[in-house]
Amino acid sequence: MPGAEWFQTHWVAVVLLAAYTALMIYHAWVGKRETRSLGDYYVGGRGMGGLLIGVSFFATYASTNSYIGHAGMGYAYGLPWLIMAALIVVFTGLSWMVIAPRLRLFTASWESLTVPDYLERRFAAQGPTLRVASGVVILVSSILYLVAIYKGAGTLFEVFLGIDYSSAVLLTLLIVMGYTAIGGFVSVVRTDFLQGLLMIIGAVTIFVCITSAAGGVDQLPELATRPDTAHLFTWNAGIPLVVLIGIALSGSLKLLVDPRQVSRFYALRDERSVRTGFWVAVIGIAIIQFSLFPVGIYTRFLLDGVTDTDLIMPTLLNDPSVFPVWVADFLLVAMIAAAMSSMDSVLLVAATVFHRDLVGIVRPATDPMSWTRWAVVGIAVVSAWIALRPPGGIVEITIFSGSL
Repeated sequence: MPGAEWFQTHWVAVVLLAAYTALMIYHAWVGKRETRSLGDYYVGGRGMGGLLIGVSFFATYASTNSYIGHAGMGYAYGLPWLIMAALIVVFTGLSWMVIAPRLRLFTASWESLTVPDYLERRFAAQGPTLRVASGVVILVSSILYLVAIYKGAGTLFEVFLGIDYSSAVLLTLLIVMGYTAIGGFVSVVRTDFLQGLLMIIGAVTIFVCITSAAGGVDQLPELATRPDTAHLFTWNAGIPLVVLIGIALSGSLKLLVDPRQVSRFYALRDERSVRTGFWVAVIGIAIIQFSLFPVGIYTRFLLDGVTDTDLIMPTLLNDPSVFPVWVADFLLVAMIAAAMSSMDSVLLVAATVFHRDLVGIVRPATDPMSWTRWAVVGIAVVSAWIALRPPGGIVEITIFSGSL
């Protein structure tokens, strides 16, 4: 555990974390106060603007998977890894252009609150089978995704704060489970807005600090001339190009169908909100992804012999020659925000699906909001328990979850 000397050095992180936690508690209270119906708890009463939902969209997608997983993978996969960043931006735009306008209208007219609920009404001939099957897939993939985020947050806390991994997972669990269960969708979107702003500032700061420590952005061509790194600038750098494109599509195509992403569209107020949300989401996701994806390549100037790319960012955060202490403290909070901005959305989607589309169709509850809150708690605890012994790396778990 951190001692007195650590607190003297990292007092900025302590203050920022305390302020951040206080804001999460405040937004949980506001969300609970503004939630008067099941529609409010699930989709914010379908009355939210494009700015809030646009930020929530990119904040939900860009988790610790982006800041720790994606940022580090460039070390192994080289320049072709940027293909995935480009596809993420493209499919974000397509999701808002093609899916958002239609889904907003259909779900409002059919009074759908979840994706399985919408699918059952859209394909009525299939009966409840499609609703149940899609609900099971969403629940399983959501739990896996939560495991990946817990792993990212746990690794970050372990390396930077010096606390053991299991305690880090528990701390993350308590904070995000609390405000999600209490405040529902309103709380999630409000916290996502704050977290999204922190994430943009954090991503740009990471790019600037790492490229500066590496000697500047213009140092990249030097790697192409070194025998040990020249392969990073070929199409088949770390893995065959076909495999990399498959990974990139698995991680980006889901922006068109992932319930935690498209459920944002249920809450949009009108067509103007869709147009505003499009630009906010595309610009935000582009800044974050193209700031983070290249840093793994520049890390070749700073670290040798890396075998676990998930440890690159936490390791560099502890290096004052790369990140001044106060900057590292801020980035710690930004990365925690990245983790929680995804966790809250995934938790809410999984809990609503579990109660409304799986348990609820067999045994309807008299108080569905309370039961959904308990589902948030249960799913958060189960995924945290699995994360204590994660079945793989952050990117691998996330890609597999998205492919489901």
